[in-house]
Amino acid sequence: MSVDLAPYLDAVPGLVVERLRAGRRVLAVSHENPDADTLGATLGVVRLAEALGGRADAVCTDPVPPLYAFIDGVERFVTDPVEATDYDLLVVSDCGSLDRIGAVRGRHPELFERLPRVVIDHHASNDAAGDADWIDPGAAATCEMVALVAARLGIGFDGEFGRGLAAGLMAGIVMDTATFAHPNATARTLAVSAALVEAGAPLSDISRRLYRSKPEAQLRLFGRILDRLESADGGRVVWSTLLEADVAATGAISSHSEGIIDLLAQADDAEVAILFKQAASATRISVRTKPGGVDATVLTGTFGGGGHARAAGASLDLPVDDARPLVLVEARRLAAAVVR
Repeated sequence: MSVDLAPYLDAVPGLVVERLRAGRRVLAVSHENPDADTLGATLGVVRLAEALGGRADAVCTDPVPPLYAFIDGVERFVTDPVEATDYDLLVVSDCGSLDRIGAVRGRHPELFERLPRVVIDHHASNDAAGDADWIDPGAAATCEMVALVAARLGIGFDGEFGRGLAAGLMAGIVMDTATFAHPNATARTLAVSAALVEAGAPLSDISRRLYRSKPEAQLRLFGRILDRLESADGGRVVWSTLLEADVAATGAISSHSEGIIDLLAQADDAEVAILFKQAASATRISVRTKPGGVDATVLTGTFGGGGHARAAGASLDLPVDDARPLVLVEARRLAAAVVR
């Protein structure tokens, strides 16, 4: 490998390396409602554990959406740990909090509490403080961090194994940077990505699949949400709402809402863009903000959520018509304080 990642490897905590080397039966867990970053990072952990001579199971409490079927190895995900398995290490990838693991954690509380743990995550709002918890808000994606772990472990991206590892990690980086369009893409992100491309990760194909290829039902869903677009304060705050009826009417599936918030955030004057998602009697919000303006985690943190400064989310235990005005009051207050 001609791309030198050595200058970045000191960022990987030694205890993370030690626990991964020692793990013989690893439980690798993603977050609920999975995206490419949590899937790629979790599968990366599985591959690393196996390269070190151990065995690993990939667990996600929710089924993998069809959008991510191209990621090598996604068929390995199961919704629960394998029964009667003597796991000796838990690795949690891309979960901004342990609650983001979802219902599987509640189904197996003793197991999740008992196991030695490694957390690898890049959400600034993550307050995990275990001895082997590595939280790096400077990373564009958790997959970027897992790539550095691989390099620190001395596991290269050579051969068929390396290509599969590299491709999965590249999918997460492409997803979380919008193909390097977001300001979270740093020199380290580009160096890691260069190493993955050099190993055979198909960057252009991954970008096309994630950002330039959508089924007709998803486009129809986007149309309904865009038609419902609203704004306030001269366009400084824009929002729309995704109703459960929209999914049924268009023949879409819930994961087809992925990406619409980034489209709303393209509004020229918007300091804050919000998508309200109806979820039975509750409401989920996705938030995007412009660089140098509102910190999205401040807005979502008001409602118990978190994420990144430019992209964050939260869930409110309220119907969407009740949740929307509460969130908009705070969003408008924060946007009004931005001076450019």
